[in-house]
Amino acid sequence: MTDLFTQYLPIVVFLGVALFIAAALMVAPFLIAVNNPDPEKVSAYECGFNAFDDARMKFDVRFYLVSILFIIFDLEIAFLFPWAVAFKEIGAFGFWSMMAFLGVLTIGFIYEWRKGALEWE
Repeated sequence: MTDLFTQYLPIVVFLGVALFIAAALMVAPFLIAVNNPDPEKVSAYECGFNAFDDARMKFDVRFYLVSILFIIFDLEIAFLFPWAVAFKEIGAFGFWSMMAFLGVLTIGFIYEWRKGALEWE
């Protein structure tokens, strides 16, 4: 049993140190920070000028389309790296699976392009 304990001791120490650091970082602002509010500090800050419209206003749909486009390319890169590393071992099935995945992403990109999501006029 002591052998098992010595194997897991580094993990327990690591978790203990991590919890101590997390707790210290959560408590430190309450102990160190100066609480001296003034109108300048507590005023709303938005790009250097006061807010001029309601915070619940609707966003243009192009912002969402660009974020979807980012997710498409982000997912593509996230799946291409492991695929490229294991390319020799996965064989033809792995190759054609990735081609199908890239095909679906390409179709989504073409759809977004045709809908005009990339034009900001």
